Amino acid sequence: MRFDIATLFPEFIENSLNESVIGRARKKGLFEAYCHNIRDYTLDKHRRVDDTPYSERQGMLMQAQPIYDCWKAVCGERKPHVIYMSPQGKTLTQKRALELARMSDIFILCGHYEGVDQRVLDKIVDEEISIGDYVVSGGELPALVLIDCVVRTLDGVLSQPDCYEDESHFNGLLEYPQYTRPEVWEGEAVPPVLLSGHHANILKWRREQSLLNTLKKRPELLQNAELTAKDLEFLHNT
Repeated sequence: MRFDIATLFPEFIENSLNESVIGRARKKGLFEAYCHNIRDYTLDKHRRVDDTPYSERQGMLMQAQPIYDCWKAVCGERKPHVIYMSPQGKTLTQKRALELARMSDIFILCGHYEGVDQRVLDKIVDEEISIGDYVVSGGELPALVLIDCVVRTLDGVLSQPDCYEDESHFNGLLEYPQYTRPEVWEGEAVPPVLLSGHHANILKWRREQSLLNTLKKRPELLQNAELTAKDLEFLHNT
């Protein structure tokens, strides 16, 4: 799988992509990522890529030309799926991350300042994705979130599928509580069922705790989760 990231801050993205689980996966060649500095494609002698918008709004807007020329130079005859990280996009979900993981070639545009000239978005972008209903200074952090979310589902990145299949949102529910040593901390003990070695009981506890966690923290998720008759009975009796 290949990612091309068009950005004004390639070093920031490069440094982050070389760390932790994603960094190890990149070194193993489980995915490729290339950062492209949009400033390298400007025709302005001062390497400016922005200008004032045609409106009364304050701030600066990224110009179409450097972005378009970057996209053309990077993609050539290739036709990657182009994503613009934007607070106006559809919110990133685990389901969408799994769908993107099946793609082989993704080009990510990171905006900055007050945004990007709409004309280049109309010309090259396939979809806009948001990481939440809030605004950050640029598209670099959202792009890193997207890449991390997608890459960790690729074969070989984590030790086994259970590492992400049991996590929050994978099956529409939040994850169950987790515990580690010591067995008793500050007078609080690990739930006895987790020490029992009884696999079926542990699975039952995990499911019930996942349901309780979701009901308590994000009850709206239950509306779209795939619930069994036993799940519904448990929730009804809770």
